[in-house]
Amino acid sequence: MPRRKIPRGSIVQNAPNSTETNSEQQTTIGSSNVPIAPEDPTKVQTENSGTHRGRGRTLLRDLYELDPVERVKVCRNSFGQPVGTEARLLVGYLGILARNANMLPINYESWHQMPDSNKNQALDNIKARFALEVSDTYVKKALGKRWRDHKSTLKKDYYKTKTTLAEKLQNVPPGMLRYQWEDAVRFWHSKKGELEKAAGRNRNSLTQLGRKVLFV
Repeated sequence: MPRRKIPRGSIVQNAPNSTETNSEQQTTIGSSNVPIAPEDPTKVQTENSGTHRGRGRTLLRDLYELDPVERVKVCRNSFGQPVGTEARLLVGYLGILARNANMLPINYESWHQMPDSNKNQALDNIKARFALEVSDTYVKKALGKRWRDHKSTLKKDYYKTKTTLAEKLQNVPPGMLRYQWEDAVRFWHSKKGELEKAAGRNRNSLTQLGRKVLFV
């Protein structure tokens, strides 16, 4: 896979904000199950510290090694969507935050029920590393998608349908906070959870049908 490179002009200076939280510390707390970076090989270039090469774990380390007043600039297209290598870096970072059990717990039934305080904490964390041209609304929506994907993956891998509730509760994913897993399992196992699962299948079926009709 070709190396990705953040152009020199993508690193911008930003005045320190005394109200900002410690982004690196927030990302690390409660996230022992979180990959430190996307697995794509990459090359990060900054104005002041030269070029950092790396694969996987090195990417996020290099991002954290940026000067505190530096941000990776993420540009947008005419539709308000992030574009370029920096956008892929942002997406990878959103995935990391989405898997942070303390920052964005999995024991909420939906992203809409996630408290604004949690969403804003994640947004502040992102803005500590990135200078965004895209809107806060777009970033939160993209973060919610990654959070839902994370929950879906956990359910697929660890919520075994042909086991008892007690066995499901005990099958805690590595690094996941037990109380969050138990809350999520009890919801999935409930009548409401089963109804939502069925509704999701129906939505997917209608989507697939619409695609088939479109291409007939």
